[in-house]
Amino acid sequence: MSEIKLKYGCNPQQTNARLLLENDNIIKVLNGNPGYINFMDAINSWQLVKQLKKATGLPAAASFKHVSPAGAAIGKPLTEEMKQAYFVGDIELSPLASAYARARGADRMSSFGDWVALSDEVDESTALLIKREVSDGVIAPSYSKEALEILTDKKSGSYNVVQIDENYEPTGIEKRSIFGIIFEQDRNDYIPEISEMDNIVTDNKELPEEIKIDLLVAIVTLKFTQSNSVCFVYDGQVIGCGAGQQSRIHCTRLAAEKAENWFLRQHPRVLSLAFKKNIRRPDRDNAIDMYLSNELSEQEKTYYESFFEKIPVKLSCEEKKEWLKNLTGVSLGSDAFFPFRDNIDRAYRSGVRYVIQPGGSMRDDIVVKACNEYNIVMVNTGKRLFHH
Repeated sequence: MSEIKLKYGCNPQQTNARLLLENDNIIKVLNGNPGYINFMDAINSWQLVKQLKKATGLPAAASFKHVSPAGAAIGKPLTEEMKQAYFVGDIELSPLASAYARARGADRMSSFGDWVALSDEVDESTALLIKREVSDGVIAPSYSKEALEILTDKKSGSYNVVQIDENYEPTGIEKRSIFGIIFEQDRNDYIPEISEMDNIVTDNKELPEEIKIDLLVAIVTLKFTQSNSVCFVYDGQVIGCGAGQQSRIHCTRLAAEKAENWFLRQHPRVLSLAFKKNIRRPDRDNAIDMYLSNELSEQEKTYYESFFEKIPVKLSCEEKKEWLKNLTGVSLGSDAFFPFRDNIDRAYRSGVRYVIQPGGSMRDDIVVKACNEYNIVMVNTGKRLFHH
């Protein structure tokens, strides 16, 4: 048994913190001094990208904050509009870099100070993306020489860089201690496969292959998202994640609002915003978020306007509604069954046309009926994916 001393626990006053490892080769800190929460994010996010790659066959990335993903994606090419919206048009993107650009671009506000997880060896292209974002650390199975030099130079040399043995598999039992009491359970080693998507319970049974991939992205992401959780996915990437809510409809509303904000960031008026030179990336993200807000106080307005060369005309509510009509073909995953049809009603308004969920509610027939009214395709997996 070996150990890694940690910077501190969940809070700085919790000074006695460490990781206990079966052997020295599981995890190596190549740079920095990660803390307790850093490693909780690192280990959860690593499992996500490892399983996402196994499920889809493509490089995967995740942007993690407070033990839930702000974004996750596979390495599909980006359109020119997406490159512009994600501010990555100046870098030649490898498949892994594309995955991280998508994961970070899902919810740039929430990804501020993220932990990055990458399924493959980190290359120079991906390292250059990470270097210019506000981030706490990264975990990956390996790093190229060029990538490691770039990352260890970040944050004046203090950026957390962690390497994990990609072949490491834990025992079948997991344990944790809460209030001095030991909890023990079987590990949730279920990894979804496309072949399991045959149980389509709606009248509409047209499920294209690319949508099956999106549904896989949704449920693998949910497996490592604090419950209750609902996840919206489009074109291989999470576009909205509603995590840790006590009510499932609030999960759906939160995920839908994030998905709409993601799509609004690609509006031509947003892409053409004229920012002042040398504006910091986080300030630009905040300014865009405020630009898309419906109401600002006088103090907020003064702060917001300071970022622009020319004060822009904001999008009206009607202009937003018109643009959001173009958001369609979205996939939704839920980590547990829908108890009411309100989730379907809300999801449809934000472009959801495909749903994957465990099923098993006493009101399944009502939920299926709602999907049929909207011509939504719904798959029932029979697998609940709570994560706490």
